[in-house]
Amino acid sequence: MPARAVVAAIDMGYGHLRPAAALAGYLGVDVLQMDHPPLGDERDRRFWESARELYEPLTRLSQLPGVGGPMRAVLNTITAIPSPWPVRDLSGPTQGTKWMARAAREGVGRRLAEYLREARLPMVTTFYAAAILAELHGASGLHCVITDSDVNRVWAPPDPADSRIVYFAPSERARRRMLSYGMRPSNVLTTGYPLPHELGEEAVLRRNLAARLARLRPPDDLRKEAEADLGPLPDVKEPPLIVFAIGGAGAQVPLAQKIVRGVRKQIEKGILRLSLVAGRRPEVARSLREALYGNGLDGHVEILEDPNVFSYIRRLNELLARADALWSKPSEMTFFAALGLPFVSAPPVGVHESWNLRWASDRGAALAQHEPAAAGDWLQEWLEDGVLASAAWAGYRRLPRRGLYRIAEELAKHG
Repeated sequence: MPARAVVAAIDMGYGHLRPAAALAGYLGVDVLQMDHPPLGDERDRRFWESARELYEPLTRLSQLPGVGGPMRAVLNTITAIPSPWPVRDLSGPTQGTKWMARAAREGVGRRLAEYLREARLPMVTTFYAAAILAELHGASGLHCVITDSDVNRVWAPPDPADSRIVYFAPSERARRRMLSYGMRPSNVLTTGYPLPHELGEEAVLRRNLAARLARLRPPDDLRKEAEADLGPLPDVKEPPLIVFAIGGAGAQVPLAQKIVRGVRKQIEKGILRLSLVAGRRPEVARSLREALYGNGLDGHVEILEDPNVFSYIRRLNELLARADALWSKPSEMTFFAALGLPFVSAPPVGVHESWNLRWASDRGAALAQHEPAAAGDWLQEWLEDGVLASAAWAGYRRLPRRGLYRIAEELAKHG
């Protein structure tokens, strides 16, 4: 049985809440947010609210014409990750590590450490600051899930060689990066990303993949290889379903509007189906409905919106179970390609997302988008040429998909 643990995250977009929801669901506990009771006090709330007020508008502005260029430069500076080559010692202090140490001195994270001592439970968090601040305030039994394939120095503690935090890396690149930041090798484990159990359980995954490949019409050689592994592909008649998911800050609304225009012909002809994921922002859903109405597609395209973040995450997982391609920015959603779900990448928002895209595309599981205004044409071409089917199979065969279970096993050992 999975070990009981405190699962801690923060509402800083979906990137930290999504893997936390998967872990909490599998461990049978709730997700606790580090800036709210019982883990946080008023000091924590104010501190992290100020960080949100900077970061979320910056990500939205970075996607706009004109002002977007300078804002992207600022965002890339904040999220900067040094080149991995040549391999070198990157353990020295940075502005980010000094920021963490200063926050701890001001009392941020103190209540979190007190709670962990009172509960006498290990903690697994999907946000670096929870583990680092808790340790700076004397807590132990700390584990941190890395949520990108490569990360900034701020993910490692100010004094990494003395830290006892155990990190779960989704990729070998992330493990090597944490070692370059000075973490001890025994404290950085490559587990893979924690995909939700309702999608990652092996029998469910294989059943969904078989149906997906049937809709994606693989070429004969790929079909033969897939059927040797999965069994005969089912006989399906419905066209493939493309899911476009907007990020938590809502920065991709203009892109979604172009996509709606670009796939109109293929939807009307029954060649493709489209679902749009607005998340929990009503203004995003409103803009998407207006785009559908303006293109005569209202009633023909599903929009997923839910004001409750964990209900939204659950409903998106249900949608992805029947999806045939996922189109989004290369955030943590990139790791869902391991389910055999081809990932079509929108432009990255931040340096870490650029590395996510490279990680998945190097393995054949991710495809960079072409001109959104012609999306229906090149998606149809990818379908006819077997490109989407090949990306689905590459993700299933080449990307790690057992991260949730590996992390639960390690928590049982180390907790």
